[in-house]
Order: sequence, then structure tokens, then C-alpha cells
Amino acid sequence: MNRAELKANAKAQIKGKIGILFLITLIIGAISGIASYVLGLIPVAGSLAASIIVTPAFALSTVRVYLNVVNGGTPEAGDSFSGFDDFWSAFKVNFLVGLYTFLWSLLFVIPGIVKSFSYSMALYILAENKGKSASECIEESKKMTDGHKAELFVLGLSFIGWAMLCVITLGIAGIWVLPYMNATYANAYYYLKNLIAPEVVPVAEVPAVEAPIAE
Repeated sequence: MNRAELKANAKAQIKGKIGILFLITLIIGAISGIASYVLGLIPVAGSLAASIIVTPAFALSTVRVYLNVVNGGTPEAGDSFSGFDDFWSAFKVNFLVGLYTFLWSLLFVIPGIVKSFSYSMALYILAENKGKSASECIEESKKMTDGHKAELFVLGLSFIGWAMLCVITLGIAGIWVLPYMNATYANAYYYLKNLIAPEVVPVAEVPAVEAPIAE
């Protein structure tokens, strides 16, 4: 997995789309916050409703938006809600991934971290296969990431500097950094998927990178 290539592609793919991606982030963030607050006022049932419907659905929406971006598409504001057409599957994937990661973490922290990378592609798989069972998504993610978990870990570490920049700028840098990170992970998903089934993976066309681009 070539991190520099994945990140260079991501930069090219989000160019000219930062405005709409920022709008989508605002919509998801605002509605998630309001819905969680309002539903949270209802004892037990409200918090449960938020965790089942709102959070997983928006997570799925975000994944779909960036899979679209890396394939050359231009997202629209309405895509913020695309995950609600399969919110139950999104909930089951998020729930099982969280549960399995927690159980592995009980053995010590390291196994939990390793497994989190093993399951990291499950939601991407669901995004491309509406209604697919959570167990199938998780199993496919495990196969897809087999032998690549360390690379995904290092990829995550490579964004630490960018995360610090977001903190220093009070979140302003996140307008560009979040799309950059999300697009990079979407590229990583297609890279891993291509290793398993190259004949079914769409190839995003991006401008050629003539010179090395700093991470």
C-alpha cells in the first residue's frame, strides 16, 4: 500500500469539491447533534434511538459520499441522508464492529486495536452492497485487510500532524483535512478491494502526479 499515492490521489479528487464536502459535513454534524440532544431527552429510549438510527446512518452516508468522490463523482447536499435507506444494516455493522472490538480489547489493548483495523472496511462494503448482512461485511473486511492491518495503522498515524493542525486552528483546517482523510481511506478501500477482485473495482481517474507530494 503506497500511502503517498493514496494521499496524492485523494488531494486531486477533492480539489474543487471542498465547498460541497464542507456543507455535507455541516449538515451531518448539525443534524446529528440536534437529533442526539433531542432524543437524549427521552430516558433510555431516546439515546437508543439515536444510536440505532441517526449515528450509523450518517456514518454510512459519509462513506458513500467519499466513495462517490474517489470515483470522480460530485456529491450533493442530499447525499448527507443517503445512509438512511439502509440504516438498520448500518446499525448492525456498527454495533457488531463495536462489540467485537470491545471483546478483543478485554484481552489487552493491542488485540482490540488490531481487530479494529480488521473490521475497518465493513461499512465501505455495506455502502456498495445495500442490505448485505453485517456478518458478511465483517468477514469480507477481515479477508480484505488480512496482511494489511499494519499498513492501515501507519496510514492513520500519518494524519497525526494534520489532526494537530485542526486543533491549533480551532477546527478551521478541518474544512480541508477531513475531506482529505476521508478520501484517502476511500482510496485505501478500493486499493484493498482491487487486490481481491480487480475485475469488479471501478478505477477512479485522477490527474497524474508529476512530482512527489508531501504527506
